Amino acid sequence: MLKYSRQRESIRNFLAGRCDHPTAETVYQNIRREYPNISLGTVYRNLTLLAGLGEIQKISTGAGPERFDPNTAPHYHFICTHCGNVTDLKVSGLDHINILAGQDFDGEIEGHSAYFYGTCALCRHMAIPVSSETGKTAAPTGKSCS
Repeated sequence: MLKYSRQRESIRNFLAGRCDHPTAETVYQNIRREYPNISLGTVYRNLTLLAGLGEIQKISTGAGPERFDPNTAPHYHFICTHCGNVTDLKVSGLDHINILAGQDFDGEIEGHSAYFYGTCALCRHMAIPVSSETGKTAAPTGKSCS
């Protein structure tokens, strides 16, 4: 049985109901308001533990820092290649992918995950120029969950 941790519970509560898929750094900056002595390493360890327990999802964006999603139900994500924001996608009708993948596979497909990449609406409309230092656009602010 896992020992109770107030810090872990605070991390779990911070993530609950969020749809912006925060980074560990964002979680850390917010949790340290309540626990000023908490380390970034402690936040990472607890996020990894919660993901391992299946209580949250860890999303590897490929280019930026990992993001964390409290929604563990099967769903798809869109990752903006300009600002790095992660958004939930409402996609239906992809259940047949498991069947297609299993046609030439001598095993049992139990599930899948897929990320969709491109430019989010805010970056597209803002036409933010790419930074010569980072090769990425500045992260837009005020983006709402959808």
